[in-house]
Amino acid sequence: MSSIKCIIIEDEPLAAKVLKDYVSAVPFLELQGIFKDAILASEFLLRNETDLIFLDIHLPRLKGMAFLKTLTNPPSVIVTTAYHQYAVEGFNLNVTDYLLKPIEFERFFTAVNKVKADPRRGIEEVRDFIFVYVQKRRVKIRFSEILYIESQREYIKIVTISSEYLSKMSTNEIEELLPGNIFKRVHRSFIVSVNQIDSYTAEVVEIKGKPIPIGRGYKDILDKL
Repeated sequence: MSSIKCIIIEDEPLAAKVLKDYVSAVPFLELQGIFKDAILASEFLLRNETDLIFLDIHLPRLKGMAFLKTLTNPPSVIVTTAYHQYAVEGFNLNVTDYLLKPIEFERFFTAVNKVKADPRRGIEEVRDFIFVYVQKRRVKIRFSEILYIESQREYIKIVTISSEYLSKMSTNEIEELLPGNIFKRVHRSFIVSVNQIDSYTAEVVEIKGKPIPIGRGYKDILDKL
């Protein structure tokens, strides 16, 4: 099994950067390349296989929809555009989803999960890390090093074996990016690594001497361990 290999076809540098950042934040996506136009992407696809294309419509030389029609065995395609009027044509060409710019991360994540859930692909997560924004930098954090995550208003605190990181995102957002077999929400404000739990009662989880409360609505989570 492998991750979802993808390419971005986008001629606007800012839009390409947004997509690149979003891809790097999703553990099961692997970016193979970014192309300014469909001709360059076509040359790449002659020598390489990909699972997913993020395709802008208004491209130089060859428009996105025209390019899509040239593919005899296309991979999954997520259209990215500022123009909603092409949605019907896109779905007629069996695109997986249609994202309107400016693209929010939550909407992007919903779209790529559709690709992940495609039963024809049999894809599962293989990465063992995540990138998160910390003071305008993207920091790589391995799942195996995370002890727990704590909500702090509009930020989260990620506590690892060796360090702590503050990132501006919600616990709901980070929870969607973590493998559910390793990380469990035990409280509205806490997500813990099951592998790091030293002991627990009906009220408290203890990780490296840190007591973490178990919320009233989460008491059945640990019973399934």
